[in-house]
Amino acid sequence: MRVIIRYFFRSLRLILTPIVLINEKLTSPRAVSRSSEDQARVEQAASKLALYQFKACPFCIKVRKEMSRLGLPIETRDAQNDPDHRAALEAGGGRVKVPCLLIEHDNGEQQWLYESDDINAWLRKQFEPASS
Repeated sequence: MRVIIRYFFRSLRLILTPIVLINEKLTSPRAVSRSSEDQARVEQAASKLALYQFKACPFCIKVRKEMSRLGLPIETRDAQNDPDHRAALEAGGGRVKVPCLLIEHDNGEQQWLYESDDINAWLRKQFEPASS
């Protein structure tokens, strides 16, 4: 019985994953508008960030949509299919849980931030353009 249930959910995931990913592409917001100097500063700051994620995870999609809205070129690391990224997430963050944002501070310290709402709040605080 356990095997049947496992294969049922595996099949369901195979069917739903492309639908979820297409929906993400169609509903991702446009990036905010910044001057070229401001965007260069944002890109420099984003180069010190990495998002550990699973491709079809709804919470990871939520973070990727916020990254898209803020125009952030943050490296995404597949912790589901890449054993090196999975091992790095477990070693650095202490657990294999996604989404997880790796923040590398200027002093070399690493901060591992879990939970999609916390990650999105941190991204907005750091990168939301000032209202005109």
